Amino acid sequence: MSWATYENGNYKVFIDTRNGTKIRQTTDDKFYPNFPESIDIKITNNCDMLCPMCHEMSTPGGKHGDILNAQFIDSLHPYTELAIGGGNPFTHPDLVAFLDKLHSKKVIANITVNQIHFIEWFNVIKWLTSFDLVKGIGVSLTDVDDEFVKKIKYFDNTVIHVINGMITVKELEKLYDKNLKILILGYKMKGRGLEYYQKAGNLINENMETLRKNMVSVMNHFKIVSFDNLAIEQLGIQHLLSPERWANFYNGDDGEFTMYIDLVENKFSVSSTSLIRNDLLDNVDKMFAQVRKAVGIKCATCEGN
Repeated sequence: MSWATYENGNYKVFIDTRNGTKIRQTTDDKFYPNFPESIDIKITNNCDMLCPMCHEMSTPGGKHGDILNAQFIDSLHPYTELAIGGGNPFTHPDLVAFLDKLHSKKVIANITVNQIHFIEWFNVIKWLTSFDLVKGIGVSLTDVDDEFVKKIKYFDNTVIHVINGMITVKELEKLYDKNLKILILGYKMKGRGLEYYQKAGNLINENMETLRKNMVSVMNHFKIVSFDNLAIEQLGIQHLLSPERWANFYNGDDGEFTMYIDLVENKFSVSSTSLIRNDLLDNVDKMFAQVRKAVGIKCATCEGN
């Protein structure tokens, strides 16, 4: 049985641990969680890609986080989803031990990696998934070829990540009708992303506008198309859906059910683009209470209301 259930504040969560499908259920008018359902967590700033739009400004000499000694890990609740990234998370020497620790706590570990590194570390990823240490795999697209499509379809839970403004509709067309899942991320005006926008802003804006105009068509050619909140705003996705569909599929604002943790700098915040970051605490519930307070929404019974 792949479905798990847990209580969070004033509601229940039903989650399919096989594919991430999630249902929330409450008798109240709103959901008030006490802890995050999902955490975007950076474990390293080490990466050799030097992508021009990298908002984390990762480099080949970037630092690794002390991921095995972070005390808040012990406070994570079963079936919390962790989106592990960097940098290139596969360069971290303690990655496997970290994943094993998460697995022992029934935390759902997903990992995001660049396409080049996905191919390079393919056999390692196969090994990690065979032991259920990694559930979902996000792959940042760099180029479309037959080898990539074959390898991306090897796993059940792979999602291709593309960045609004950096991807063209013509490039997306190469992935059409192959039963693939994609996640469109908003373009972040931060780090090297800001520097690159200052050089290539006209092209980025043109790509964004073309994608916005063709979004309905694009969505018809993939198994699943999802968006982060920044891409939803940049592409005007809410206007493409009926109020009923929007209510059914929108997963909430940043900080409503989610948060961000940087284990390189030992900071936490609402999201990876937040300018205000706080020092890491030893308990995830306490950090989440501060995140919720920062965005002006309450928990059910947690500290910081």
